[in-house]
Amino acid sequence: MANPSRSALIFEILESRPSCTTAELMTGLEKASGAKQSQITLTRELKVLIESGQVLRDGKGRAIRYSLSPTANLLRSIDVDKYFERSPDERPCFERYNLDILDQLGQISVFDDKELKLLSAYHKEFQAQKKALSPTLVKKEFERFTIELSWKSSVIEGNTYSLLETETLLKEGIAAKGKKAEDARMLLNHKTALGFVQEHAADFFPLNLRYIEKTHSLLVKGLGVSDRLRKTLVSITGTRYRPLDNEFQVREALEGACRHINRQKDCFSRSLLAILLISYIQPFEDGNKRTSRIIGNALLLNKNSFPLSFRSVDATDYKKAILLFYERNNITAFKEIFIEQAEFSVKNYYRSTASNINERKK
Repeated sequence: MANPSRSALIFEILESRPSCTTAELMTGLEKASGAKQSQITLTRELKVLIESGQVLRDGKGRAIRYSLSPTANLLRSIDVDKYFERSPDERPCFERYNLDILDQLGQISVFDDKELKLLSAYHKEFQAQKKALSPTLVKKEFERFTIELSWKSSVIEGNTYSLLETETLLKEGIAAKGKKAEDARMLLNHKTALGFVQEHAADFFPLNLRYIEKTHSLLVKGLGVSDRLRKTLVSITGTRYRPLDNEFQVREALEGACRHINRQKDCFSRSLLAILLISYIQPFEDGNKRTSRIIGNALLLNKNSFPLSFRSVDATDYKKAILLFYERNNITAFKEIFIEQAEFSVKNYYRSTASNINERKK
């Protein structure tokens, strides 16, 4: 297994000098770390990175040179907190939409074998728990999930409602005093969109533009936002990244994303890619991340898998993981959130009656 800190230094050196010999890497590592380096350790580290497809080796003998692979950024280890200590103008950033992103994603497995095994175990556990519930309790659990995802998804977008205020609004129709009408509308729109997804879960795979656009239109209804694909450039707060700037390119990118998502063999990869790619493409003038979270859940519900409310995620950590994909096309931080939320879902939804049944069987 690669050493994360040493790997990070190797990546930085190869980014500044696209092709390096072993000697050049040794010199760079010693300069960056301020410590003597072992060539044997470096060779072992490079072997791991080559086998994982992140580093390429070319030549023979003393003429061997190393470079980053086109997919290196997708899976490399990045210290998220350290990365975001720098201002947007200081961070290394891909400032434009990467036209090769789908080809690069096609060369990797979104989740490795260990991660897929874990997610599959959560999937089976969730299905067993849900199967043990009565139809009435299944309905109540989906209502609870709807409240919690509507709340957290809206909080990520700056909504000021608390979870309890959200529950009162969505269950009783009573808006919180002193809150903006737009905040209440955003939450109610989430409820409507999730109801649509629940009713039409079977239709969300294969994923297509029609269902993305329909979901978005439900989420932005009454908020003064166009429900059409955008025709102009949008700017994103806190980053130098700028997505595609015309309707034809946006449509082409979104259609390509749908095709790539539909080629994935498991619903977990489909869900994660939908969340990241819809956010990255920014197909609408507003409501993109909200749409991505609902679509990501739709692809999980399509296979009767665990839903993701993101309830326990810190909003800032979520935003950092998304920005890391924008700026570095890196999926590792968001993968960590995805897997953590899968575990959270299995431990917190659709389990009360199932747990009681298991206790009685003991």
